[in-house]
Amino acid sequence: MKIWRVRKYNDQYAIEIANKVIPCQVGKNGLISPKFKREGDYCTPIGKWKLQSIYYREDKYNFFNDTIMKKITTQKITKSCGWCDDINSSNYNQKITIENDTNITQPHHEKLWREDDAYDIFFDLGYNKNPIIKKMGSAIFLHCSFDNLRPTSGCVAMKKEFFSHAIKNLDLETYIEIV
Repeated sequence: MKIWRVRKYNDQYAIEIANKVIPCQVGKNGLISPKFKREGDYCTPIGKWKLQSIYYREDKYNFFNDTIMKKITTQKITKSCGWCDDINSSNYNQKITIENDTNITQPHHEKLWREDDAYDIFFDLGYNKNPIIKKMGSAIFLHCSFDNLRPTSGCVAMKKEFFSHAIKNLDLETYIEIV
């Protein structure tokens, strides 16, 4: 089992992966206990979360091999990929397919295929998954930092260049611990 830790180092957050301390960003409103986490609160949930899968845009990031794919589920992001954050939907906190037909009513969602680089590659942290509890927060990822290194809406973000280090330091049981 490997544990990646997110915590404050001096006055900024960082994630430690295999003895390398990497600057990162967390939610705009800081960290919060999962029992108080709510959809849209801009807080990052404290706790230990098992990395569920890695999502990536093949046109921007593709170096996966059989060794890596045996350690974690990999999923390609397409233009029709979304993540449901609609608290009234039965698909809440799950990957969904976005329909192009404007006549189809769809739950509110985040688009995973973005113009910025934030979701070029990301890990699903498995937050609020077993079981999924509506209103307790969705789409909590370790994703690429924004160009201006601004805080997130509740995720953890690090510069894209550090994802290769993270992927090299995966095993079958990798957790991220946010403290």
